[in-house]
Amino acid sequence: MPTLLLRLAGPMQSWGTKSRFDERDTDLTPSKSGVIGLLCAAMGIDREERAPVLELARLRMGVRVDQPGVLRYDYQTAQNVIAADESKVHPTTTSRRYYLADAVFLVGLEGEDQRLLERAHRALKNPSWPLFLGRKGYLPSPGVYLEDGLREEPLQEALKYRYLGRDWPKDEEGKDCESVRCLVMLENWGSSEGSLRMDQPLGSFAERRFGARFVVPHWVEVKRVPEPTPA
Repeated sequence: MPTLLLRLAGPMQSWGTKSRFDERDTDLTPSKSGVIGLLCAAMGIDREERAPVLELARLRMGVRVDQPGVLRYDYQTAQNVIAADESKVHPTTTSRRYYLADAVFLVGLEGEDQRLLERAHRALKNPSWPLFLGRKGYLPSPGVYLEDGLREEPLQEALKYRYLGRDWPKDEEGKDCESVRCLVMLENWGSSEGSLRMDQPLGSFAERRFGARFVVPHWVEVKRVPEPTPA
């Protein structure tokens, strides 16, 4: 079964799934709703469209953590905020916006529809709209697109793709390790075992309806790919 791989890396990224008001959280790994939203932006799918979102949401997702990043927050203010009961307008309110600094993830999406994955892969190279990592100010660097990111292999095998972290791990003697074990959060499709995530899109993004899915931790061994020898 084919798998599409994406690289989610940048100075800042945020994948909130629970908060709504003055304190905005982030999960420690990319949310499925955030990844599907990123693909919709690349493919030019409007937030009012329902069927294309559900088609992408049927893909099974896995996330490999190459650099977990550091949890930080911005202290921000907003003006003219309407109260929850709409009884008044607050002239100024403060907000904490959490994000991951310097994180790197490899995301895999597995599905039977080869043409859908091919369209998504092409769109990531030439996106219709700007791509961002959870919030509009959080831009990917380097880009999301991987030239060899469309793989003819199942999700768990595809997630053994080359390491994307900044520095390859070294042993006690300071030499490059031959391989590294990376944590993978794998969607436990069709099962209620694992950690609950409320980020499965159930309609268009305008509807803002999300259901439950479950993820389980795995480990994959990523072998070192030597740098090419200069000619």
